[in-house]
Amino acid sequence: MLIFQRSSLALLNRSVSFGPFNRHVQKRWKKPIDSARTRLENRTRDHALDNLSKETKKLKVVLRMHQLMLQRRASHTSVQLLSRWRNAVGLNAEIGSFIQKHPHIFEVYTHPVKRNLCCRISRHMLDLIADEALIIKESEMAAVQRLRKLLMMSSSGRLHAHAVWLVRAEFGLPDDFRESIISQHPEHFRLVHPDTIELVDRDDILPVGEIEKWRESEYTDKWLSELETKFAFPIQFPTGFKIEKDYREYLRNWQMLPYPKPYDKQEVISIRSRGSVERFEKRAVGILHEFLSLSVEKMVDVERLSHFRRDFSMTVNLRELLLKHPGIFYISTKGRSPAVFLREKYAKGLLEPNPLYTVRQKMLELVMLKCGRTNEMQSLKETSL
Repeated sequence: MLIFQRSSLALLNRSVSFGPFNRHVQKRWKKPIDSARTRLENRTRDHALDNLSKETKKLKVVLRMHQLMLQRRASHTSVQLLSRWRNAVGLNAEIGSFIQKHPHIFEVYTHPVKRNLCCRISRHMLDLIADEALIIKESEMAAVQRLRKLLMMSSSGRLHAHAVWLVRAEFGLPDDFRESIISQHPEHFRLVHPDTIELVDRDDILPVGEIEKWRESEYTDKWLSELETKFAFPIQFPTGFKIEKDYREYLRNWQMLPYPKPYDKQEVISIRSRGSVERFEKRAVGILHEFLSLSVEKMVDVERLSHFRRDFSMTVNLRELLLKHPGIFYISTKGRSPAVFLREKYAKGLLEPNPLYTVRQKMLELVMLKCGRTNEMQSLKETSL
């Protein structure tokens, strides 16, 4: 009986393994997964923006280390103590190797009394950090205008103070913007709650989107029709991007699709109406485009964008939306957290330098001044200009 059961089981396994509907055949014809993660992995890479993102993340690590050094009562910081800050500053590598690779940023010396190995920020880097703080202080009104525009894009005219604090560096705001910006300009802002900023006045002349300036130049300089430019966005595909025929037709129709602009009053879009989903997504693209245009370096961490979803009424998957428009945005996964770039601003000659951007580029050059990186630094300079 046992022999019969074993032979029957072997026959069953043999029939299943060679059957037309077994798991092996089904696995062969299984439909490939199409998700935001797979699209992120299979996207066309922009190596110049990836390298820029990687070096920018290193600069942020240096600035976090400097902040932690300032919080210490002692005038020196040992290398052993710095090694404990690796997770706090967001560094994946060993702190010792990171310091050695950046000789223009760090100075290593032996403490005269304790005889232990210590580290400090170089004088050149400290001067640039001081220049950045001075420029932020002198460009206060420009920061006020940026914050007003951010509040105007909000559906309620309010923003969470913590969300603004997370992107303070990207928008040229000082660390103490609650005291130096909010409290000093009661004609524009007020704190309705301890953590909520509200816009007091709405300037009808101020809210002109950056995209409108581009459309005006396209209409007047290139003599394009109003139909082609009224709702269009500049498209800059990365090198090697393959444009399929169906996608070209979809992009052409999407460019002419009307949508509520970022500073317009909120328009109720019926989900059942024709093209409502596309218009709703295009409005989100317009808000993200304006958000990145207002930033100093035209790039923001993707995770920090999620803090503005509710205030901007963007009930969409932001990462999928960014990946859906590779000609407008580019997501770089270099570093701990992905960052999104506004592609048009990194086309050659379109990124308009400002004093704050210029001093940060000088900091970035110091980060990149290490053995064997001179050519790469030159290529990144050309990308950002």
